[in-house]
Amino acid sequence: MIHVGTSGWQYAHWRGLFYPDGLPQSRWLEHYAESFATVEVNNAFYRLPERTTFAGWRERTPPEFVVAVKMSRYLTHILRLRDPAEPVARFLDRSAGLGAKLGPVLIQLPPTLRADPEALDAVLARFPSRVRVAVEPRHESWWTPAVRDVLTARGAALCWADRGSRPITPTWRTADFGYVRLHEGRARPRPRYGARALRSWAERIADTYGHGDDVFAYFNNDGGGAAIVDAVVFARQAARLGLDVTRTPSMPTGPAAGRARSARSRSAPDRESSDGSAQAAA
Repeated sequence: MIHVGTSGWQYAHWRGLFYPDGLPQSRWLEHYAESFATVEVNNAFYRLPERTTFAGWRERTPPEFVVAVKMSRYLTHILRLRDPAEPVARFLDRSAGLGAKLGPVLIQLPPTLRADPEALDAVLARFPSRVRVAVEPRHESWWTPAVRDVLTARGAALCWADRGSRPITPTWRTADFGYVRLHEGRARPRPRYGARALRSWAERIADTYGHGDDVFAYFNNDGGGAAIVDAVVFARQAARLGLDVTRTPSMPTGPAAGRARSARSRSAPDRESSDGSAQAAA
C-alpha cells in the first residue's frame, strides 16, 4: 500500500485551491483527512507540539488516518545525534498522544553532518521496535555499506529524496516499509512535477517493494498547491502500475488550474507551525 499525502496541511495559499473559501481554518484538518489518509507533520522539527496537540489530531481524524512526524531538530541539528536518550524519550512521550495513528518518525540530518554510523545506531536503538523510523541523510558521505548495515539491522528505512525530480539518495531498501519525500519538481508552473517524473517514482517503488509492503510518500512542494495536484497525479500513476494507493482528492489538473496555482505561488511558500498557523519558510 502506498500512503500518499503532503508535508503539512495548514497553508494559507491553499485556500480557494484545496480548501473552500468559506471553510474556517479550524476545520482544515478534517477536510484534509477526508481527502487524504495520511499527512507528514513537518513542523515538529522546529517546535515539538505538546502531547495534547497530538491527541487533538488523533481525535479529529478518521480511524485509519496515519500521521508521520518529523523528529525535533534539537537531536539532529543541535546535539548532532549525541546524547539521544532524553530528546528521543521526550519525543516519544509527546507523540504518543496520536496512539495507533502514529506513523513513521522521520529523522532528517543536517546537510553538514558527515556520516557517523555509530552515532546513528545509538539513536535508532532508543526507539522501540513498534515505532517505524525513517532517516534522511543529506551529506553524500552517508552512502556507504556501513550506514546501510546500521539501517538494515535496526529496521529503519532510508528516506528516498529528490532534487529537481531526480533522486539524490540511493534507492536502498533497508526496512519492511519505504519512505519517500518529494521536495521540488521541474515542471511548470514551478514547483510542479511532470507526469513522466511521477511515473518514474512510482516505478522505482514498484521495482523495490511488494504488495504486502507499506510505502509512505509525501509531497513537500506546497507552493501554489502543487503538492496537492502532484499527489493526485502520482497516485493515478501508481494505480496504473497495479499498486494499491490510499485515497486522494478529485480536483482539476488542467491548464486553467495550473494558471491559478501559478498566480498564487509567486510569494514564498509557507511552513506549517505546530499550532496550525503558517509561517514564512526559512
